[in-house]
Amino acid sequence: MKKVLSIEGMSCGHCVAHVKEALESIAGMTKAEVDLGKKKAVVEGSTLDDAAMKSAVADAGYEITAIA
Repeated sequence: MKKVLSIEGMSCGHCVAHVKEALESIAGMTKAEVDLGKKKAVVEGSTLDDAAMKSAVADAGYEITAIA
């Protein structure tokens, strides 16, 4: 399963690392690639729970504005 997340609040490589770490800490997540320029993350996993992803990213200080 694969999803694309639109994320607001990232402004540097440090932010990218925080978002990547937050997403990869979610159970079932196998891969998270975060693109600062596009303000998007592409995630892959066996189960991708939208609420869990929003919560993890919010806890890191950022906001998921859309999930596709």
